[in-house]
Amino acid sequence: MPLPDIRKIPVTIITGFLGSGKTTLIRHLLQTSGGRRLALMINEFGDIGVDGEILRSCGDATCPEENIVELTNGCVCCTVADDFIPAIERLLALPIAPDHIVIETSGLALPKPLVKAFDWPSVRARLTVDGVIAVVDAAAVVAGRFADDPEKLAAQRAADPSLDHDNPLEEVFEDQLSCADLVILNKTDLLADGELARLRDTIAATLPRAVKTIATSEGRIDAAVLLGLAAAAEDDLDSRPSHHDNEADHDHDEFESFVLDVPAIHDPDAFVGKLIALAETHDVLRMKGFLPVLGKPMRLLVQGVGARFRQQFDRPWRIGEERIGRLVVIGEAGLDRAAIARALA
Repeated sequence: MPLPDIRKIPVTIITGFLGSGKTTLIRHLLQTSGGRRLALMINEFGDIGVDGEILRSCGDATCPEENIVELTNGCVCCTVADDFIPAIERLLALPIAPDHIVIETSGLALPKPLVKAFDWPSVRARLTVDGVIAVVDAAAVVAGRFADDPEKLAAQRAADPSLDHDNPLEEVFEDQLSCADLVILNKTDLLADGELARLRDTIAATLPRAVKTIATSEGRIDAAVLLGLAAAAEDDLDSRPSHHDNEADHDHDEFESFVLDVPAIHDPDAFVGKLIALAETHDVLRMKGFLPVLGKPMRLLVQGVGARFRQQFDRPWRIGEERIGRLVVIGEAGLDRAAIARALA
């Protein structure tokens, strides 16, 4: 008797630097899924599941709430055995198996260790990495948030083993690009004439192999483009170099995050102005959270990358839901939490 044909469930890993637009991209993906039954794994960095809340508000037959798993114990690439494998087993045990699984990593995650986990026998038998998608904040890169010439920097480091003063965020960014099967240049509406072409050249010089890049704004790319890459990335690890290939493991001690409770605010614009000032004064990388506004039935979603912020009312407060604001603050080690908390009190 022939063995039954067990189709591997494709998995898309969406990686990208803090605030690049991963959640917005996934939200649009859900809206254009074309009838696919999706499951989501959200690796939130911090103690408040903001990204999960945003995506849960999109949930319907495409991605019901039970198909959304949040990992809040830290970077998923550092907690594969403790968090990722149990979460995958939970999704595989759903009464109705998903057609496709989408994993949103934290902005600090290195995708290659996660791809390696798909070579574990218990995972490999059921899943395949359909593709790794790197989302790039085009405006931030053009503004010089990363090394101007990553190849020259790499050559300099190779020539001088004692040299170790580059920004660690550059390595995260480069590792995410190096593992990608598709690169999304997001927020291109913020670029001036000629900047997009120069950015494409910069990205192409960083990539270790030919990879398609797509320019967009607001993450407006349909699921038909993002899903179905059939990369089988777990079988192609050698072509995805990483700064950490020769290390036993890695950590993110240079980053820290904390959550602040925020009372109801009167003026959203004034409050965002306060957040901008805080980001500039304390060198904050990322802020995001939900806030109650006095006299408004909707909760306010605030997201910031450096000193660039966006705000929108995302949904009504639920009956009986506590109307308390919570804000995640992410930065490099040494953030003055007490001063930031005082400024927002």
